[in-house]
Amino acid sequence: MRTKKLLPFFFIVFFLLSCSTNKVSTDRIVIGIPADVNTFNPLFAFTVDEGSITELLYLSLADFRWNDEKGGLDAFPMLAKKWEWADDSSFVIFYLRDDVKWSDGEPLTAEDVIFSLDLYSDPNVQSRLYGFFEDLYTDEENHIDVKKTFDLKSPYVLQINFKPGSYPRLIDIVHPVIPKHIFEKLERNNLSTADANFNPVTNGPFVVKKWERSQFITLSANKNSFLYNPDNVQELVFKVIPDYTSRLTQLKKGEIDLMELISTEDVSSLKNNDNIVLKTIDGREYDYVGWNNIDPLVYSQGGGITPNKLFGSRNVRIALTHAINRKEILEEYLYNYGELAVGPVSSIFKSYYDSEIKPYEYNPGKARTMLEREGWKDSDNNGVIDKNGIEFSFKLTYPSGNPLREYAATIMRNNLNAVGIDMTPESLELGAFIDMLSSKSLDAWMIAWYIPIPLELKAYWYSDLQNTHLNFVSYQNKEADAVMDELDKNLPDKQRKKLYYKFQKIIHEDEPVTFMYWIADIVGINKRVENINITPLGAITHCWEWSLKK
Repeated sequence: MRTKKLLPFFFIVFFLLSCSTNKVSTDRIVIGIPADVNTFNPLFAFTVDEGSITELLYLSLADFRWNDEKGGLDAFPMLAKKWEWADDSSFVIFYLRDDVKWSDGEPLTAEDVIFSLDLYSDPNVQSRLYGFFEDLYTDEENHIDVKKTFDLKSPYVLQINFKPGSYPRLIDIVHPVIPKHIFEKLERNNLSTADANFNPVTNGPFVVKKWERSQFITLSANKNSFLYNPDNVQELVFKVIPDYTSRLTQLKKGEIDLMELISTEDVSSLKNNDNIVLKTIDGREYDYVGWNNIDPLVYSQGGGITPNKLFGSRNVRIALTHAINRKEILEEYLYNYGELAVGPVSSIFKSYYDSEIKPYEYNPGKARTMLEREGWKDSDNNGVIDKNGIEFSFKLTYPSGNPLREYAATIMRNNLNAVGIDMTPESLELGAFIDMLSSKSLDAWMIAWYIPIPLELKAYWYSDLQNTHLNFVSYQNKEADAVMDELDKNLPDKQRKKLYYKFQKIIHEDEPVTFMYWIADIVGINKRVENINITPLGAITHCWEWSLKK
């Protein structure tokens, strides 16, 4: 589920941003966003836009960039000049820059790094990263044990220790650093509502100049930052424009310079605009149809695992995928801005994606044959196949307000009806939908996943249903579990590739869900913006490198 699609909407008055709506600033870039942020604190940056903005305000020890050639991340120095791993990966030593100051003039030191990780892991704080530090020494509440984990060599040299048997990665411990001298004075239980979250003391390439809630956020280049370049953009404005059509109109008129999530039906008009260039963020989001692999009623009555009467068989699930014309939806609604999905590993991960696995083709005849072999036949000639007195009839649930899924549900209903399956589309208010999804009380549903970088599989596909809360379909396969356990380890890339290939093959053969299509995020950018690099990491990254045509 993509967080940024779930944001609330607010209204904006543009004259607050500029004395003239027609005047284009020569040192300012305006980005249109659908809703305001709730915080500038990376501890609580739960939405995509909040994450993008806070990363411009708070730097991390390392800077990660997308390497398109290999399809993965490369790490570069940022707050840390360099780092050295122990031969056995039992610890890593960071050597910090000694010229970084907070926006209030205080120096940034390793004490800030220790304090930040302590806060991220504190159960009283409940940060967005709580529970994600299993490779470090932690207590029974997953709170980092500061004494065991950190060895402060000097104000600018820090050793981070990992517990035996762990498989640490740099990206798991490198997070935006916040100022100890500001937040150590505050009660941790109430940290999320502290004024320091809204009037931040920062260390990044930008500072908050002005925030008019529900209207705009203005960031100014931090001239004291080691990243500062006078030739690059001096001001970023995040303009809150709740209405999609209004955002699009302002992009066309040049009142905003960048807009994401452009609808495919608007692409042709934007291509005719000489001032706009279109780019896509590929391979981060896919729609899928979830088939509950277990009986939801039995599970709700005591946690028992019994195969779902309709969807418990993998052959039935494969037949359902054969029955759905996904290509029609991709072509007719998405105008091919995306690709058919074959599994949860995106093709952007070039080192690990198995291109030999092909999507199940649309073949209703094959679907009928497979269903019949599984015992599903229309025994009473009423048009609906049945087995053991149970008709193949169900509701397909999806969150309301999404035109793509409404269109897809209509196509699916007709497709499934053609093979003797009675499917009724049902839209639900988002909150109610998520509640039912989390409780595993739905039989079938349609929604999207926004995938993390780097790859994460266990949270979605591991058999331990008590601890993998995102495994909504209750998929269980011991062979897949063994592969995911191995992928947790530090392994040579060649071995990791074999494991990822094996996992994709297992998933394809089990088809726990119908993988529909990867959906491209279409981004519109005014051509006056230069040095912007759109990658799978997003559109609003490394903005301090952006510039404007003179």
